[in-house]
Amino acid sequence: MNYVDGSVIAVPTAKKEHYRGVAQKASTVFKDNGALSVVECWGDDVPEGKVTSFPMAVQRKPDETVVFSWIVWPSRAVRDVGMKKAMEDPRLKEGMDPMPFDGQRMIFGGFEVIVQA
Repeated sequence: MNYVDGSVIAVPTAKKEHYRGVAQKASTVFKDNGALSVVECWGDDVPEGKVTSFPMAVQRKPDETVVFSWIVWPSRAVRDVGMKKAMEDPRLKEGMDPMPFDGQRMIFGGFEVIVQA
C-alpha cells in the first residue's frame, strides 16, 4: 500500500494565489523526487468546532483559510528518500520568502494507508 504525508495549515485568505503558486512549484519538486500525487485543498466548508476542529487545530485567524493537503508516495522508503531530497532542493524555497503561512501552526504527519477503496 501507498504512504501519505498529510498536513493542515492556515493561510491568509488574501495570499491564496501566492500560496497556489508556491504549492504548484512544490508539487513538481515532490513528484520529481518520487511522489505519485500532490493534492492541495482550499477550505470552503470548514466549520468551527466546540471541542475540536480544523480551524481550532491550526489556530485560524478571521482573515485566514484552512488548507488541507496530502502527498501520496509509493512507500515509506520512497517517501523517506524523496522527502529528504525535496527538502534540499532549492526550488522548494522559491517564493517562500516570506513564507505564505505560519509554519509553527502547521499540523503534519506520515500515514501508512490501511484501506483504499
